[in-house]
Amino acid sequence: MAYTLPELGYAYNALEPHFDALTMEIHHTKHHQTYVNNANAVLESSPEAAELAAQGCPGSVLKNLNKIPADKFTAARNNIGGHANHTFFWKNLKKGTTLQGALKDAIIRDFGSFEAFQSEFEKAAAGRFGSGWAWLVLQENGKLAVVSTANQDSPLMGKEIAGCEGYPIIGLDVWEHAYYLKFQNRRPDYIKEFWNVVNWDFASERFEKAIAG
Repeated sequence: MAYTLPELGYAYNALEPHFDALTMEIHHTKHHQTYVNNANAVLESSPEAAELAAQGCPGSVLKNLNKIPADKFTAARNNIGGHANHTFFWKNLKKGTTLQGALKDAIIRDFGSFEAFQSEFEKAAAGRFGSGWAWLVLQENGKLAVVSTANQDSPLMGKEIAGCEGYPIIGLDVWEHAYYLKFQNRRPDYIKEFWNVVNWDFASERFEKAIAG
């Protein structure tokens, strides 16, 4: 099988004025496409990666990176990770949704308040040195946590590789290519705008399916 660039499901200007259309277009058609191209090169050169990929989603590879040969490991980690993270990120974004239901209750339970969760998430996103991601994850103990990963690592890779673990509920790309055209060096401003475009419907669906087993 080969990976393909997923459709966004919305126009590049759909998140204006919070995320600008030009950045969204370049991010999707250039940056994500490059990860797809490089990830496919890994699949072509590594039968082990191809076998894992055939299981149906990039996450299958991320959860089993230790099965990838050493000479292909870094390329798989970076590029299949980049493809998986971006595919997830696009689904995270939508204007006009509201946090409610079981996910809202769990956030208040585990962080004390929604505002406390926001503060912790913003701190993780702003504090990630260089390139990476901030995540809200569901841990094996059933509690929510905020974590951060470097580069294109994912919590799905586990502690040994990514330094953290968990099932992603929301994620924010804090690579400069995600925000520099509009926000330049003002990453905190970009992070604040994220709250206007979080697809809470998608996040709630993931959370409810995860806790249902």
